[in-house]
Amino acid sequence: MAVIPKILVFAGSIRTGAYSGRTADVAQKELAMQGAEVTRISLADYPLPILDEDLEKEKGVPENAIKLARQIAAHDGLLIATPEYNGSIPPLLKNTIDWVSRVRTDDGRSFRPFTGKPAGLCSSSKGHFAGVRCINHLRAVLVRCQMEVVTPECSVPEGGNAFDEDGNFRDERLHRSMEHLCRTLIETSRMLSKRIEA
Repeated sequence: MAVIPKILVFAGSIRTGAYSGRTADVAQKELAMQGAEVTRISLADYPLPILDEDLEKEKGVPENAIKLARQIAAHDGLLIATPEYNGSIPPLLKNTIDWVSRVRTDDGRSFRPFTGKPAGLCSSSKGHFAGVRCINHLRAVLVRCQMEVVTPECSVPEGGNAFDEDGNFRDERLHRSMEHLCRTLIETSRMLSKRIEA
């Protein structure tokens, strides 16, 4: 029986009304429409200190990083919608990725939640560059973490005008871009899934 892919979705910003959050909403709906089982989380529920190797040596990897790592491991794929800060990855998202990458064991077993995990990427900004500089940096970081980042992406320009009153994209080209990204992520997640459906 074909695996129904489980996809974890979150935004790289926790600001109320963030364009990345609204883009993640669109992705969540599109993934569900295409038949994925979607879990939406907020990084606000996984607060973490700034990565500090002295802190890690003293106290170990924070429990919230381990909880998030388990969430990632329990899903077949990951979709991240990121804003752009100064042309690059926002500190909340980068810090989260860095901490999760430090999770190496769970209950004494070797544990690498990012390794081989498919990821799809979206970006957004209030200007017309749509966060494309950030998405390139994020792609490079996730590849370095040994994730399988799919090629299609969805970058949303002019975030203040990009969404209609129902939270959907106004621009049909953006809608098609999101459709393509989600379809590719679902197919890749199904192909690489290690789960077996009953």
